[in-house]
Amino acid sequence: MSLLRLVGRPLLASMFVSGGLGSLRSPERVAPVAEPVVRPLTDRVSALPDRTVDAVRLSGAVQVVGGLLLATGRVPRLAALGVAATLVPTTLAAHRFWEVEDDEERARQRIHFFKNASMLGGLLIAAADTGGRPSVGWRGRHTAQELRREARLVRRSVRATARPAAAAGALRAKLPG
Repeated sequence: MSLLRLVGRPLLASMFVSGGLGSLRSPERVAPVAEPVVRPLTDRVSALPDRTVDAVRLSGAVQVVGGLLLATGRVPRLAALGVAATLVPTTLAAHRFWEVEDDEERARQRIHFFKNASMLGGLLIAAADTGGRPSVGWRGRHTAQELRREARLVRRSVRATARPAAAAGALRAKLPG
């Protein structure tokens, strides 16, 4: 693993482990702020908990587990995607700067909104990072190309040997035997 990944992944994950622990320990603290975003999500996605407090707790658990997996380099791509999925509703619920009247508070919320957007960008990059190894998609395409190439070689080989074999079989059939 490169030094950048070794240092970068835990740094990126630290915010989610910390924030996720806060959501796990005190979900009722952020539930009122999360309600306007969580309610439409839970209405559309039946797998999510009905209560906002439970949804906040679930989001916190995903952030802690995903953050720890990302930090330790265990399934980092999947972990980054999982944490990214929690970051979008968290950002939309907690940093609605467009609704804030006070100029200073609006500026503060805008900064937090774009900080979270930046972290989302980092998570998306981490989700795409194959660690220098070819991706599953590339390996699949490469294997398919190799199989097509080998099939062409087999086809040519069969064609090249079919005529002489047929001629030998015909000659053998004519010989008394």
